[in-house]
Amino acid sequence: MSDATENTPGDASGNDSASAPADASASTALREEAAKLDAADGLAGRREAFVLEDEKGERVVYLDGNSLGALPRSVPARVADVVEREWGRLRIRSWTESGWWTAPERIGDLIAPVVGAAPGQIVAGDSTSVNVLKAVVAAIRMAREDNPARTDLLVDATTFPTDGYIAASAARLTGAAVRAIPAGGIPGSVGPRTAAVLVNHVDYRTGELHDLPGITAAAHDAGAYTVWDLCHSAGALPVGLDEHGVDLAVGCTYKYLNGGPGAPAYLYVRRGLQPRFDSPLPGWHSHADPFGMSHEYEPAGGAARGRVGTPDILSMLALEEALKVWDGVDMAAVRAKSLALTDFFLRCVGSYVPAGRVESVTPAEHGRRGSQIALRCADAGEVMAELVARGVVGDFRRPDVLRFGFTPLYTSFADAELAARVLGEVLAERDA
Repeated sequence: MSDATENTPGDASGNDSASAPADASASTALREEAAKLDAADGLAGRREAFVLEDEKGERVVYLDGNSLGALPRSVPARVADVVEREWGRLRIRSWTESGWWTAPERIGDLIAPVVGAAPGQIVAGDSTSVNVLKAVVAAIRMAREDNPARTDLLVDATTFPTDGYIAASAARLTGAAVRAIPAGGIPGSVGPRTAAVLVNHVDYRTGELHDLPGITAAAHDAGAYTVWDLCHSAGALPVGLDEHGVDLAVGCTYKYLNGGPGAPAYLYVRRGLQPRFDSPLPGWHSHADPFGMSHEYEPAGGAARGRVGTPDILSMLALEEALKVWDGVDMAAVRAKSLALTDFFLRCVGSYVPAGRVESVTPAEHGRRGSQIALRCADAGEVMAELVARGVVGDFRRPDVLRFGFTPLYTSFADAELAARVLGEVLAERDA
C-alpha cells in the first residue's frame, strides 16, 4: 500500500478547504475538545521523541503502530555508532567491551517493567514464532512431568494464524492434541487433560482484550500452564505478568514497543519455572558454559535458558535504544490515555461518518478493549488506500476491516479527530 501524502483538500496536512461535515458546530466542538485533551495530556511530551512526519516533512496521522511502531528519533545515531564504531572499529572486541554478549538479558530487563515483570525473567531474541514454539513445547513438557495424562493444548479459536500453526507443530512434537476454544470459553474448558493454554492477550483483528487474570487462574486451578502472546498489548496497556502468575509469555517489539521492522521478540519464563524450562531449541548461547564447547547440553540458569544462537546485534541494539522512550512512563497513564483516545475516536466517527456506513467490531467495554479500533466497512480496502493517500495511515484486514491503532506515547487527540473527519469525507465522497 502506498504511503503517498499528496495534499488533497481536507487531508492530514491540515488543509481544511473541503466542504465541512453537515454539522459544522459539532466539528468545531470536537476540534476544540481535542485541543483541550491534548493540553491536559501528561504523555504529550513523549510525542517529540518520535519521527512522525513523512518524506516531505509533512504531518501524517499515524494510526498503524499496532503493526509497526514509529521511529524514536535517537535510534539512527545509535545504530550508526554500533555499525561504525562497535562493529567497524572494535569488531570482535565488542562482544565483551560493548556488551553484545549480555544484550538479550539486559534488553529483557528493559522490557520487563512494561509488561509487569521483575528483572531476570525475560530474554530478548529470535522471532515471536520461534518463542511461541519454545514456550508451548516447554509448557507441555512440564505438564507431562506433573501428569502424563495431560494431553490437550487449548488455543483461542481466533488466534493469530502463526500461533495456530506453531501450536499444531508443537502438538506433533509432543504428542498433544490441539483444541480450538473461543477465549471466553477457555475457563470452562480446562480440565484434568489440559496441559497448556495458548492465548493472544488482544485479538489482532478486533482489538478485543482477553481476560488474562481469569484465564490464567482457571488454567492453574486445573493444573495447566499458560502461554500468553502479548504482541498487541505490550506497550499499550498494563499486562501484570508477575501479578497474575503467568507462566510463560512471548511478544514482538516492533509494534507498540517501537523496536523497528524485524526487531527481536522476547520470551518470559516465570522465575519459579526457570529450572524446569526445557526448550525444544537448545543452542550454545543457552548453555551453562557456552565456550566450553561441550557435546553434552547443560542449560544455563535464569532467563538465558531461553536463548538459542547468535542474536541479531544490529536490531538488538536498535531496540535497546528505542526502549529508552519508556523511561519513567507509568503504564496506568498509558492505559488511561489509550481508552480516552479510543473513546474519543469512536465519538468522532459517530459524528463524521455517514450513518450505517461502518460498524465497530471492537468491544465498547473498557475491560474488553485493547488499544485499537476495528471498523467493519464493505469497501474497506479502497477506503484505507484513500485514507493513506490523504495522510491518515491505518491498515486493512480482509475482507472488510479498517484497523486504527492508537499508540499513547505519540498519538494525539487531534490525530484521532482528524482521522475520523477524513474517514467521513472519504466515505461521503464515495457514496456521492
